[in-house]
Amino acid sequence: MTIDLAFSSAIEVSKAIKIKQLSPVEVVEASLQRLQLVEPRLNCFATVTAERARCSARLAEQAVMSGERVGLLHGLPISVKDLLPVAGVKEMFGSQLMMDNIATVDAPVVERLRAAGACLIGKTTTSEFGCKAVGDSPLTGITRNPWNLNKTPGGSSCGAAASVASGVTPFAIGTDGGGSIRVPSSFTNLFGIKPQFGRVPIYPPTATPSLAHIGLLARSVRDAALLLSAISGYDDRDPFSVAAEVPNFVAACDVPVSKLRLGWSPTLGYANPTSDVLSIVENAVRRLEGMGCELVLLDAPLGNDPIGIWEAEFFAGVGTRLADALRTSVDKLDSAVAKVLIRGLEQDLKTYYANVFDRFIFFDKIRQLFKTIDVLLTPTLPVPPFDVGLNVPPEYGDNNLTGWVAYTYPFNLTGQPAASIPAGFTSAGLPVGLQAVAKPYCEVDLFRIGAALENVIQRTALPMA
Repeated sequence: MTIDLAFSSAIEVSKAIKIKQLSPVEVVEASLQRLQLVEPRLNCFATVTAERARCSARLAEQAVMSGERVGLLHGLPISVKDLLPVAGVKEMFGSQLMMDNIATVDAPVVERLRAAGACLIGKTTTSEFGCKAVGDSPLTGITRNPWNLNKTPGGSSCGAAASVASGVTPFAIGTDGGGSIRVPSSFTNLFGIKPQFGRVPIYPPTATPSLAHIGLLARSVRDAALLLSAISGYDDRDPFSVAAEVPNFVAACDVPVSKLRLGWSPTLGYANPTSDVLSIVENAVRRLEGMGCELVLLDAPLGNDPIGIWEAEFFAGVGTRLADALRTSVDKLDSAVAKVLIRGLEQDLKTYYANVFDRFIFFDKIRQLFKTIDVLLTPTLPVPPFDVGLNVPPEYGDNNLTGWVAYTYPFNLTGQPAASIPAGFTSAGLPVGLQAVAKPYCEVDLFRIGAALENVIQRTALPMA
């Protein structure tokens, strides 16, 4: 069968495997060869698990040839971000502090990938402990954007984004505690989804257990729906795990978007998008309106910027986990990360709990908002990809690592589903994303919107393909 394994969809490859037109061994070897080709330029992987992947591929091939029942992801190559444990494989968190750490258990998502027949080719790079929204760490160095090697792919799921965009695997597992899936998806022209909090269970607990989501990045909306179907579902090890039946995400991709009531907020009342970004995203929003959606312009639907609420929780959590290192080995940490973690630990108990209570007030405000709309639309980010080596866009200075991702972190505070959807490209050929935020437990609406836009927004060839 003639097929471009680097850029074919997972669904297309899966069908070919099941009817024996493609071998899982062939598919995984093509993935590993692509990895070897792009890795010197992009630096996507913290650890490559080539022999594990080959072993999984051989077993997958045997199952197909013997007529055994196969899983949703049978024979498909995939990667997992290096903030999640894979038993027997290094789990380094992008940090020199953890460079010799070997995971002793599989995360539930890893167990489910294996049960669905996926072949894990490696662990992808992350900013240190997921604390920056760009793609570098003291341990693994700079990860680059395949659309422009001088630009960041965003973070913290930087390696996942760069590898999927460059054709190594059709999709990848990432994490999102404040935008870490949506940010790099926007910067690399991918569909990235942070599902409902608890939809994909987490174990062992993270340093930010009330903010962290496991989700994914994919080149195709339907591929994303397939993968989310395979990894979702209840697990009693996660106290926040969603026990409800998993929706049919794949079928949702074929449901028209007409009659959805969409709130469109260009700035959320406090963000400052570039004119390029705003024009591209608004064009995508108008396309949805042309498909029969009702559009409601919203000026400041969230009230004040909730950055203080989010930072109090996120950086205090990570800082508490790293308190000993901050006292004894701070020189081994990214200096910008160390600075915000120390600040997070300096807040007194009264200040911390004031933010906890403010979070409940914020949640209630958003609950009321979504009584009036089905989905909220915003830019995913206020800027297009910027130069590698910077912690924040040049126009934002260097005082706040995460304040510039103004559109994404609010919805980690609420836990509702949110996705970044490719919206187009700047005149310089850099990707821009549209963020769609759904009502709680309504990921299906994000797949409806994503698939609808995927059908009408022109694709652009990857320069380094």
